[in-house]
Amino acid sequence: MALPQGPLEHRYQGEHPVRTLAYLFREDRLRLLVAVLAFIVKHSPAWLLPLVTANIIDIVVERRPISELVGNAIVLVVVLMLNYPTHILYVRCMHGSVRRVGTALRSALCRRMQELSIGYHSRVSASALQTKVIRDVENIETSAQQSADTGLAAVITLAGGLGVIALRVPAALPAFVLVVPAAALLVRRLRGRMRSHNEAFRRQVEQLSSRVGEMTSLIPVTRAHGLERTALLRVDGSLRQVLMAGIRLDLLNGHFGALAWILLQVIGLAFLTAAALVSYYAWLPVTPGDVVMLSTFFTTLTGSMTMLMGLAPIFNKGLESVRSAGEVLQAPDLEVNAGKAEVTAVKGRLDFEGVYFRYDGEGPAAVADFDLAVPPGETVALVGASGAGKSTILNLLIGFIRPVSGRILLDGTDMATLDLRSYRRFLSVVPQESVLFEGTIQENVGYGMGDVDSQAVRNALRDANALEFVDRLPNGLDTIVGERGARLSGGQRQRIAIARALIRDPRILVLDEATSALDTRSEALVQEALGRLMRGRTVFVVAHRLSTVRGADRIVVMDQGRICEIGSHAELLRRNGAYARLQATQMS
Repeated sequence: MALPQGPLEHRYQGEHPVRTLAYLFREDRLRLLVAVLAFIVKHSPAWLLPLVTANIIDIVVERRPISELVGNAIVLVVVLMLNYPTHILYVRCMHGSVRRVGTALRSALCRRMQELSIGYHSRVSASALQTKVIRDVENIETSAQQSADTGLAAVITLAGGLGVIALRVPAALPAFVLVVPAAALLVRRLRGRMRSHNEAFRRQVEQLSSRVGEMTSLIPVTRAHGLERTALLRVDGSLRQVLMAGIRLDLLNGHFGALAWILLQVIGLAFLTAAALVSYYAWLPVTPGDVVMLSTFFTTLTGSMTMLMGLAPIFNKGLESVRSAGEVLQAPDLEVNAGKAEVTAVKGRLDFEGVYFRYDGEGPAAVADFDLAVPPGETVALVGASGAGKSTILNLLIGFIRPVSGRILLDGTDMATLDLRSYRRFLSVVPQESVLFEGTIQENVGYGMGDVDSQAVRNALRDANALEFVDRLPNGLDTIVGERGARLSGGQRQRIAIARALIRDPRILVLDEATSALDTRSEALVQEALGRLMRGRTVFVVAHRLSTVRGADRIVVMDQGRICEIGSHAELLRRNGAYARLQATQMS
């Protein structure tokens, strides 16, 4: 099903979320109208039943023809029978619309996340974005459904009931207009008191949850020092507090619940008595059936008014989630590729000309006056202390960030004029911590490659020194690697990542601490695989361990964002400068 592109086009910032909701549902306006009409029919017994009951009572009391009794019964049965098809139609139209909007909104959020810059993703945690996609959209769906179900039921019951009263006993209408809202408000106030106590209890339960989580995380320390009893006493104290608070809450809820019920029943009894007296003394033309109808409507309309008042927090929760989703959908920090030249071929030459970059416009420059010409096929290693600017250079090279000043040329063309998505098809990155998804080895190696055949995957795995362990796995290429590759060792995950890079045959290769987290044997296997991967390509290597960059054509030594030395391993050692000092420090 093709999803609408609309959610990305709306102006969320500064727009009231109700208008945003109306915008999101604009494609489903006809379905929503059908849903409302279906709901009116399906919910009509709520106000029709008291009227028919009144008619039947009057027929019996006044000894009117039995045909009238049968006619009223048939009308009610027909209306009741219509409930099923109209309810299904309502659910299909209303709930279906809500689900479609939720799906389109999630799709729009995911699309926008792919368009947002890496700088944005470095500032906003992945868990916060995941919450917006899952929880916030779920809140919007739930709020929309509950508001529609409860709100329509309450409004239709009120409108239908007041309409029947206005036609049948117009003199009673002012009493309903005054008494029903007042009674609903009193009940709402009492329930509001209960809610505040419920929230206080919920916070205490959350504190208990935190204490239990603390206990479980400290179990190794607790066991190691024989502190099991101390840990249990801490949790037992919280359990006793929650127990006493729960009992107090139950008693308070009991008090308030009983008071609210008594209050509503007393008001209802007073209303019934008043209606009966009016009918008994014939002060107004009110029949015995009207007395029953008015009493029933009082309870029904008061409940509807209370439901409407209770919708506010549910609706507000949904609106807040609309604002939360809008923070991502309207985020301005986008990687703009529209209208730029598409990269169709890459030779591999890269030129950094006076590149300067500063994060967030504050603090010292991360990279300053960076000049470097890299011909096709050369391997360049970036070394230096933490914070020297090595990772910033890689991010500039990949296009995650743009230079504040200066420029980077790809085969002589300024990268600022290129569609970076097409450029990255010729680039592969092997990071320090390889990222695998929960799928098969074949799916991970061929990720994004379409229908790649098994032999090509096996060739890439062989060149990555990974085929020897893959063939030993029970299902070979079809082995599920687990979430983030949890079923594989660090060295195995890294060799899968190298195979993923190999199968793409990149012209530019970025190795970011690709062996730093591995043991000696795994590092040797990975280094051998990297040697095959680097052959004939332009390669940028970042490494803390200088032993891994000795074979680079040139080593660029960086300090505080600037180049302080360039040369081969042997040349830099002979100069006895910054690189030689780093070497001596690591060997000591």
